[in-house]
Amino acid sequence: MDVYSAGVLVFRRGEAGIEVLIGHMGGPLFAKKDESAWSIPKGEYEIGVESAEVAAAREFTEELGLPVPDGRWIALGDVQYGSGSRRKTVTVWAVEGDLDPDAIVPGTFTMEWPPRSGRLGEFPEIDRVGWFAPAIAEPKLVKGQRPLLQRLAEHLAGTAPTP
Repeated sequence: MDVYSAGVLVFRRGEAGIEVLIGHMGGPLFAKKDESAWSIPKGEYEIGVESAEVAAAREFTEELGLPVPDGRWIALGDVQYGSGSRRKTVTVWAVEGDLDPDAIVPGTFTMEWPPRSGRLGEFPEIDRVGWFAPAIAEPKLVKGQRPLLQRLAEHLAGTAPTP
């Protein structure tokens, strides 16, 4: 089963260098995890129903409660990850901007918790966001998304491969 997802990686430039905005995945499965428990704001879409760009903007707003900052969208391309019969292709753009993590109003999802209890709970899609230097963000991100940090760095350094 192939799943398609699209997202936006917001970055800013400061005295200490580049920082990226990533979100810690909400819900009980990630509550006590830090490494590989953060994600670029993104979400699933159906090919042929909406474009990846439209889905990326929609999902960013759904997950963070804020619109994508104004600015030029930089294509970072696709990454694929998953296991078994479930493979995910994620298409990501980077946009330069500055958002206040305290202004985030996360979207929510419903799931049965604890498993097989019959009780449904509502949880934030992202329970917190933060600005991190790429070297600090890398181990926090889901493994499959980590190459996107290198692609952003290459683009900003002017060494990104030409399509």
